[in-house]
Amino acid sequence: MGGIEEVGLPVAYHHGRFPPRDLDLSALFQLVGPANASIARYEGVLSGIPNPDILLSPLTAREAVLSSKIEGTQVTLGEVLEFEAQGHLFDESTPKKADAREVLNYRAALREAERQMSRLPLSQRVIKATHRVLMDGVRGRNKDPGEYRRIPNWIGAEGCTIEQARFVPPSADQLDKAMTDWETYIHADAPDRLVQLAIVHAEFESIHPFLDGNGRIGRLIIPLFLYAHGLLSRPNFYLSEYLEANRDEYYARMLAVSQDDDWTGWVAFFLRGIIAQAEANTQKARAILALHQSKRDWVVEVTHSQYAVRALDWIFQRPIFKTPDFVAAAQIPPATARKIVRDLRDNGMLREMVPASGRAPATFVFSELLNIAEGRDAF
Repeated sequence: MGGIEEVGLPVAYHHGRFPPRDLDLSALFQLVGPANASIARYEGVLSGIPNPDILLSPLTAREAVLSSKIEGTQVTLGEVLEFEAQGHLFDESTPKKADAREVLNYRAALREAERQMSRLPLSQRVIKATHRVLMDGVRGRNKDPGEYRRIPNWIGAEGCTIEQARFVPPSADQLDKAMTDWETYIHADAPDRLVQLAIVHAEFESIHPFLDGNGRIGRLIIPLFLYAHGLLSRPNFYLSEYLEANRDEYYARMLAVSQDDDWTGWVAFFLRGIIAQAEANTQKARAILALHQSKRDWVVEVTHSQYAVRALDWIFQRPIFKTPDFVAAAQIPPATARKIVRDLRDNGMLREMVPASGRAPATFVFSELLNIAEGRDAF
């Protein structure tokens, strides 16, 4: 919730009013059905993708970019993937590179959460392990990664005092009870899981248990919850585009939960986001699957290689790359790997994003895939 300007007295956390007792379900009824239907349609596409972690990798990377952007990073999807292609993943020598490292950590944190959830339920333990990866080696690394804060924090303009803050979360000595209640609610029975998820997300952000990274962890919890409760077969759901586009209302609706006890207004906003974003995610997932299917036969035809499909899958995961990385990681004989890259470049699937210079090899980009992820001709 960072980035809210201070106005008047701080709003304090809503002690004793979680979970909400007075939701206006009649006001939410017209959104609950469409929201669930939109998630079901998306899951229909997701479950039909043979290897979603590969094919939807660009969407996951874009989600990481947008969720981090809400927190103030200023880096594009192309810049992040180019930074990754350069291989200097610990280089934070410029603000842009530091931003890119944070985005890549977000993606790694989602993978860590999924790994944890292969043996554990969605829980505080999983959240702490995920936070440890999110904050590894980046700005905030000195803010107790994986541990709840032991001091007060508050939300407002940069450098404001607690008296000038917009919102004050629970004090450190109240965190354990607040987070235990939150975890219990995740696994409680609920009339509707998406309404429950809206409440889970807002409550986590309101508690603000960590010194840094709360917004990003709170947004990671959204696909993890959908996955944990069986609404999705994979934790591949991307809501940050909607939240970033409606950032002011996002903050205002969450603040109104504590200020006015307006859980209903927050849940309605969240459900509208689910509907809009599930539709957008469904369209992009279908387009990416269609692109992969169309390129499979084409790549075989162009390269005449038994490794064509393996090469295509690798490029879907790394749509910006350098030839030496492809040769080293794609598990294809080196001479064949180099020929495949040349063939794909010469036949227009790949283009040089950064030309070769001296000993530095060219950086290639699979523009068609990334333009689907971005929803526009960005590459």
